[in-house]
Amino acid sequence: MRETERGQTVQGEASGAMAEATATAVASMTITEKAEVQEPPEDGGRLPLHLSASIPVVDLGRLAQSDGGCEEEMDRLRSALTTWGLFQVTGHGIPASFLSEVRRIGRQFFELPMEEKQRYSNKGEGFSEGYGRDQVGTHSIDCTDRIILNVEPEDQRNLEFWPDNPTSFREIVHELSARSEMVVKQILRAISKSLDLEEAHFISQFGEKMAMLCRFCHYPSCSRPDPVLGLRPHSDNSVLTVILQGDEEGLEILKDNVWLMVPSNPDVLLVLMGDLMEIMSNGMFKSAVHRVVSPSEERTSTALFYALDPEKEIGPAEKLLKDGKPRLYRDLKVQDYLDVHLKRFSEGKRSIDWAKV
Repeated sequence: MRETERGQTVQGEASGAMAEATATAVASMTITEKAEVQEPPEDGGRLPLHLSASIPVVDLGRLAQSDGGCEEEMDRLRSALTTWGLFQVTGHGIPASFLSEVRRIGRQFFELPMEEKQRYSNKGEGFSEGYGRDQVGTHSIDCTDRIILNVEPEDQRNLEFWPDNPTSFREIVHELSARSEMVVKQILRAISKSLDLEEAHFISQFGEKMAMLCRFCHYPSCSRPDPVLGLRPHSDNSVLTVILQGDEEGLEILKDNVWLMVPSNPDVLLVLMGDLMEIMSNGMFKSAVHRVVSPSEERTSTALFYALDPEKEIGPAEKLLKDGKPRLYRDLKVQDYLDVHLKRFSEGKRSIDWAKV
């Protein structure tokens, strides 16, 4: 079954190995390691929500302008990337009504009877496509229900895992992919310019077609006063991740060893730098460490992970190594990083340190 063509589709092909590796590894994440980095606080060190409002906001509409507003917004973007590793996006051009539809299909899927959801169950260990919980061996990694879908390249979609209930699920995810890719390309161009690189530098790393994996998550409500982790501290092993939140808080960001609750705004997009971006920027941009604490009300969110071909060789941009700047990360094959990543994730270690010189 092929989805209705509502949004812009982008052409390109990728091998089956690329799709499989993306589905297995991109949805996985790296847990904060004790060695070389300060361990995130387990339950203390949290700021009240009103103090978390300083999380940077970047207006993509202003970035596209040719006047002084563009330069001001570029400064905000550069500051966000170097000090936070993330930012909230306004002016992205995706209608609020459509984002509401994305949240609706996620909620409706998780509300289905278990036997219906299990029709789309994942069949392997690790972070396989389909419905279920992330497994390492016989153990669930986090306290959350999820469904993971390999969305791009389009010809590598495994529709056996794509729900047909709600009936609009496939069509909306298809449109979400087209809309979000346009936003992500605009962001990647701006990120390249912020480092004085060629505008197409980071987009070119993806080759003919971006790989994108979509993850819908459902976190049950919890009335306990101490933080119960629906998703443990980690950084993503993507290039970047786009998160669509709902009305419920629960996502926290680690900043200066303090957990900040991300204010929930269903009309904005949250963009997090992943480990691969940290490597390619030679550490100029840090991958964002984040977690989810179980909310007092049920919470559903959607994350889009943008990945590279596992066969690609990556490393810091050459221009970032000039003028005596030291190399912080070595050149490596993406697949090698993903292999180490999955192993270290199961051990509770952070794999970004493995990539350091």
